[in-house]
Amino acid sequence: MRNLFREAFTYKETQCTIIADKENAIKTAIESIKRNRAQLEEYVSAHPKFLYTLKPVPAPEQPLVAKLMAEAAEKANVGPMAAVAGVLADLAVKDMLSEGCEVAVVEDGGEVSAVSNTPIDVALTAGDEPLSKRFGFRLTEFPIGVATSSGRFSNALSFGDAEAATVFCKDAGLADAVATAVGNVVKGEDPNAAIEKGIEVAKFIQGVEGVLILYKGCVGTWGKIPLIIKVDPSIV
Repeated sequence: MRNLFREAFTYKETQCTIIADKENAIKTAIESIKRNRAQLEEYVSAHPKFLYTLKPVPAPEQPLVAKLMAEAAEKANVGPMAAVAGVLADLAVKDMLSEGCEVAVVEDGGEVSAVSNTPIDVALTAGDEPLSKRFGFRLTEFPIGVATSSGRFSNALSFGDAEAATVFCKDAGLADAVATAVGNVVKGEDPNAAIEKGIEVAKFIQGVEGVLILYKGCVGTWGKIPLIIKVDPSIV
């Protein structure tokens, strides 16, 4: 990969890594995340159900961040907060592209939104599982959103037990919501049956391009999955 600008950024609950081919785009992404978080917080203060519900709610016209979250949640049949990290990443990438970037990548809490004219490698993280940070994906087709839900190694709410349910879409907001929906159903003693149940959820949601599920040492995939690559855990 050619020389790129990279910065880690933490703001309240948001923990990001931002990559760009233009240095000023890093600042643009940070400002985007702060602005959209502020708009979301203001909206939630007036509509607290949006924050706590685990079911879809009608999408507001404004602010855009809440609208996109609600639309993604509706498709995945989950609460809108299931899409928050992915949507913030998508909006930041959109703002970076307005700066003329050809490489714009935002990873927000494990959810990735990317547009790039060069391949981008991302690692799969699943806590202390043996495969965690040992394999990942080479992203070559853009735009792309990658999101992972875990019932064991994530601070986000999940009703399932999957080590990792990773979803690929054109945008990270939808991938984020769908990963939650998939992860919620991956549980039970039979890993193959649990994985199949997760795949069935993903394959019938419009906009999902592929899914990979890791559960009890078994891996299942469906759809279009980026090239799987070996990752050196010491550099992740």
